[in-house]
Amino acid sequence: MVQTDKKTLVLPAAPTRVGKRGGWGLIAGIAALLIPVCAVAKSTEPQADKMLQPQGLNHAGVYALRQINPNLTGAGVKFAVICRSVTYINGEPQNDYRPSIEHNCLKTKQFSFHDQGELPAGISPHSTAICSILFGEDPGASNRHLGQFYYQGTTPQAQADIYEFWHFVINNVFGHSPPDADIVTAGIGHPFEDWWTRGIESLAEHHGLIVVAGIGNGADAYDPPLYPAAGANVIGVGVVDSVNTENLATNLTHFALAYPEHSSFGPTSDGRCKPDIVAPGNCLAADVNEPDRYEPTGNASSFSTPLTAGAIGLLVQKAKQDPDLSPAVSPEGGNCVIKAILLNSATKLPYWHKGQLQTDDDHSVPLDYIQGAGMLNAVGAYRHLIAGQNKPGDASTISWDNNVLRKTDNPQNTYNITLTEPADKLITSTIAWNRHYNSTYPFEPAHEQDSNLRLELWAVDLNNPDNDYLLDYSDSSLDNVEHIYAAADANYANYEIVVSFSNTNDQKETAASQRYGLAWNTSERQDSDNIFWYDLNADGIVNESDFIILLNILNSTESPKSYLLGDINTDGAIDINDLEILLNHNKLQADWHIKQ
Repeated sequence: MVQTDKKTLVLPAAPTRVGKRGGWGLIAGIAALLIPVCAVAKSTEPQADKMLQPQGLNHAGVYALRQINPNLTGAGVKFAVICRSVTYINGEPQNDYRPSIEHNCLKTKQFSFHDQGELPAGISPHSTAICSILFGEDPGASNRHLGQFYYQGTTPQAQADIYEFWHFVINNVFGHSPPDADIVTAGIGHPFEDWWTRGIESLAEHHGLIVVAGIGNGADAYDPPLYPAAGANVIGVGVVDSVNTENLATNLTHFALAYPEHSSFGPTSDGRCKPDIVAPGNCLAADVNEPDRYEPTGNASSFSTPLTAGAIGLLVQKAKQDPDLSPAVSPEGGNCVIKAILLNSATKLPYWHKGQLQTDDDHSVPLDYIQGAGMLNAVGAYRHLIAGQNKPGDASTISWDNNVLRKTDNPQNTYNITLTEPADKLITSTIAWNRHYNSTYPFEPAHEQDSNLRLELWAVDLNNPDNDYLLDYSDSSLDNVEHIYAAADANYANYEIVVSFSNTNDQKETAASQRYGLAWNTSERQDSDNIFWYDLNADGIVNESDFIILLNILNSTESPKSYLLGDINTDGAIDINDLEILLNHNKLQADWHIKQ
């Protein structure tokens, strides 16, 4: 396991030169500040009698998506994987950043490696695990506790360039030169925004790059939301913990919630929501010690990140193959469309709520501070994508758009949807757009190019416009994502999703136009009878251990402003009423608890 180096170094005020050795002077000390977000050929058809691993991919719907479309293997998709060297001497990386291509699940892969080339290349356990989750494939895998299984990562046929972090910063970020990739993914982070994190956001904005990064390992690791994941234009990924039992197979198959102890939570220092989404993190992954060895990674967002990036890779593959879907991956706003689709299709876990602890929907805070929009749902995201693009006007009940608002021509766009049976339906809509940055060092924000957007959901009476009313809205003055998750009105079949410029006017924001990605969907009301409302320690049974946890929350001197764990009846307070509900569920067991 890679140990985190927590010491703080001072970064240079500005780069002086970039050359064979000048690049090291450019960012000497950055790497020591970086926190690994965790410590630690042709595809063959899986045999029907073998379990697939990692099961975290199954929980997030990746394997189910491959059953729907077996051709979704990442073929034709290219990743740029940013990896931190394990060893540093006098602030300089010792080039041990590579995944082990000797491991069975990676030995047929043809990775390209990018580094300074001045030291012999070394192997990183961290990048080996990450790359196995993304690209690994081994039909004959086994574990001494689990027996035999078929090991298959999210995108086993994708291409990959593996970059040493410093090399990437010197050659790509500082030079504002995008990598030749569809998706950039990184399992490392820094506690503060800096010129190079802004540079990554600038690359995402100017070149339409999809950038996915781990948000950090939570309060137990003293991690705030880490950059670049905490950046406005980056998809920041948190981690859903596996369940907590003494049975390894159970732990690797079943997952609970995102917890602040292990998954860094928002708001960011400037008040924005992060993470954007969460995904299972405890995955079986390649171990560098033996070429046929697989071990659990533990709950860390380093490993929920490649799972999420890989699921995005499957969407990108589909969109690249179908010309009608190509606007979803266009350099002009495609990264916003993918982000909107990903967030809009996410599954809400127990305790999901916008913003702080309160009863009302927080219209100025678009996402939950620990779950983001919810847990990755690969099948749901795929269904959003293949529904196709709808322009403003009459639209289907599930779709997306890549479009532009212009203050002079069209200051708002309206999408009309009709529900034949609105009772017990949910309407979800998400808009994402890029913040703007200068394209040269130090990549300062270009506020004069920014706009704030607003998302509204109206219930519409076609026979009497006087009966129209605003059902819900999302209008943050800080975030560049807006999200609506609202119950339809059983008395209304017709609805309007309206994208407009925000009413929260900022005099700094004078842009005349703004490109955005929008996604929306209607669905059945989610089943709220989930054991994790009551099983607070995720061991599969509601008992005295859970009562003690809730009593400790009730007796805490600190107000639980950042997380809603314990507010079982969602009345905006954690109190004796929640304890009574918990007592009424005493001895409730999960099916997997019986099967341990």
